[in-house]
Parts: sequence; structure tokens; C-alpha cells
Amino acid sequence: MFENILFCTDFSENAQWAFTYAISLAKTFKSKIFILHVIAEPVHPEQLSAFLPPEKLKELKVYWQKEIDRQLEIQYLSKRGRFKSVEVIVKEGEPFVEIIRTARKESASIIVMGTHGRTGLNHVLFGSTAERVVRKSPCPVLTVRLPGKLFRMP
Repeated sequence: MFENILFCTDFSENAQWAFTYAISLAKTFKSKIFILHVIAEPVHPEQLSAFLPPEKLKELKVYWQKEIDRQLEIQYLSKRGRFKSVEVIVKEGEPFVEIIRTARKESASIIVMGTHGRTGLNHVLFGSTAERVVRKSPCPVLTVRLPGKLFRMP
């Protein structure tokens, strides 16, 4: 049923909780998991180069790639147990766009992702990657909230 599972992470506690669902689904359905982290680019590289010389930009990029690799290992790869059918993908860009592109490219049967459950002004200011993914996804999306988070009516 779920041949390829796309799990999306921003390394938040919500994403870590959602990973337990992705692993459980993968074990149950003998699926392959694609772990996707999207590096959001808040500033265009040319704008950033006005503040940092090219060699410093390169150093910064190398540092962040090592940190992402470390977080992927600590938070996910070390916790997969005997389950080995995992592929890691790191992309740069607008998170919801890259999630949809990856889902199509890898023929995802389902997308699993955590959600922060922002409401009110936070939702208006920051938007919701999960909401955008649900609206545009070519496949079902399982959004998972951290247990214990209370919903408050606006």
C-alpha cells in the first residue's frame, strides 16, 4: 500500500515525533523511507555575498552541511533500528515546493511530516508548510502533532 514514504524534517521535536509514525508505517508495509530536509533560503545568495566574502560563504555552507548530516544521524538514522531501507535527501529552496517535487520524483505513496499547529497571527506571519503540502500534494499526507499540545480556540 505505501511503497515509498517521504518523511520531511525540520529537526523539530514535532518532526522527531512524526518519524515514529513513518518508521512504523515503513515496517508494517515494508516500505522505503526517503528522509527529506529542505534548507530554506531566506536570503538570496547574491545579497548575502554583500556581507560575506565568497570563501566565508563556502565555509558556512560546508559547516551547515556537516551540521545537517550530524542531526540526520543523531535524530533519525541512529533510531531506525534494524530498518535499513532509508535514503536521505537534502535540498535547498522553498520547503513546500521541494517537498512536492520530491514526492513526485520518488513516487511517494504518502508524505509524513510534523506540524507545529500554529494559529492566529503566527499562522498569518509564518504560514504553514504542512498546510501547503496538504493542498498541493500528489499523494496522501499524514501530519502529526506533538502529543500534549492543546488546541485553543481563537
